Amino acid sequence: MSLLFTHAYYLSDDPKEQKIMKPYPPLGLLYVSAYLKNKNVANTVFDTTFASPKEQLDFILKERPKVICIYTNLMTKIEVIKLIKILKTEPFGFPKIVLGGPDVTYNVANYLKAGADFLVIGEGEETTFELYNAIVNPGDFHQINGIAFLENNKIIQTKARTKFKELDELPLPNREAINMYNYLETWKTNHGQSSMTISTQRGCPYTCKWCSTAVYGQSYRRRPAIQVAEEMKMLKEKYNPDALWFVDDVFTVSHKWLIAFREEVVKQDAIIPFECITRAERLNDEILQLLKEIGCFRIWIGAESGSQTIIDAMDRRVDVNQVKKVIQDTNALGIETGTFIMLGYPGETEKDITETIQYLKDANPTLYTITVAYPIKGTSLYDEIEHKITQQPEWESSTDRDIDFERTYSRKFYKYAVNKVVNEVEFHKTISKTSWKALKLKTKSLLATTLMTLYK
Repeated sequence: MSLLFTHAYYLSDDPKEQKIMKPYPPLGLLYVSAYLKNKNVANTVFDTTFASPKEQLDFILKERPKVICIYTNLMTKIEVIKLIKILKTEPFGFPKIVLGGPDVTYNVANYLKAGADFLVIGEGEETTFELYNAIVNPGDFHQINGIAFLENNKIIQTKARTKFKELDELPLPNREAINMYNYLETWKTNHGQSSMTISTQRGCPYTCKWCSTAVYGQSYRRRPAIQVAEEMKMLKEKYNPDALWFVDDVFTVSHKWLIAFREEVVKQDAIIPFECITRAERLNDEILQLLKEIGCFRIWIGAESGSQTIIDAMDRRVDVNQVKKVIQDTNALGIETGTFIMLGYPGETEKDITETIQYLKDANPTLYTITVAYPIKGTSLYDEIEHKITQQPEWESSTDRDIDFERTYSRKFYKYAVNKVVNEVEFHKTISKTSWKALKLKTKSLLATTLMTLYK
């Protein structure tokens, strides 16, 4: 074997995901694999999701690929670094290690120091193809755009790769390279229905300060609606998933595209129930009705906070009341809703958290997730708080989630604030305020409030 694609996410080592059991395949890797396959470059994908690190190493030891391309991100970085160090030993024949993914863009020196031979920065398809050819048929790495490497202990970073303008040039992800049925069966067993992922666009035109655009940039490029419908038709016939998850940042950004998309999925009999993410201002009554007609059963509508002050600080450029109304309107149409909440953003006060609780009660989303804000390197948020960092653990054994900075209150305050928000909102949802469940939720909320006061 000459070329292997892999990653370092192991479901067996993720206790949180073992409770949720909603794994998805490495779509980005499958896109790059398909592109090289389309260019007549044979390659293999070792999907680690349902494997152990030992099984992965045994496979590599047996096949001894000359080039190993590894996807890395915020979640998998620590395991990726462990993997690199093992692969850079005698038994594995010292293969060339190529890393790609969102985490490499702003951590070039760190990843090269950790043992990577090359970094693919930005979109990976063309760059990986050119880099692989230069490795197996020795060429000039300086002429390959979008990579970084060490030369005489000096970091060389070439000119940025021009992004794909027309996404219809991309072949479909190489799903055949992995066992998709592991994912389908896991979903079916744990949730009663199977689910798959699909991508229609790259980039995001918005400017939220905490969001990383390290791979696709602040842009908007979209596959033709007819091509997406054709892919859905293929998925329906080959895998028959119960649902799809559109991984796009803002699925309804273009109403013109959505109208063409509706026509195509109806014409091709390609409708599959789906969920997506979007922004409140890119939804209206007509678009909601359109989405419902073509099978949309859940829409995740970003807000991040119930405080307009914090939303403005994030540069979200949306009105919290508009978000609330759109969630309510979506609920009324019979489409489930989800929203994202971030606590602990710079400047957030107890008043802002109270407004967030009220927002969640009033909007009443079907689902919501809450995280405590953390700065991802390369984002505007990171740049703003870099001089206020109070905790930055050793890079190889930590992630950006472990970074802490000067906030209005302590990090522990916001940890308990999460508990308060959840318990207050869930108490509000209980039908009987005197039931055992309601009393338990209220007690937890009061306890969280006490601890917030203690750790202010």
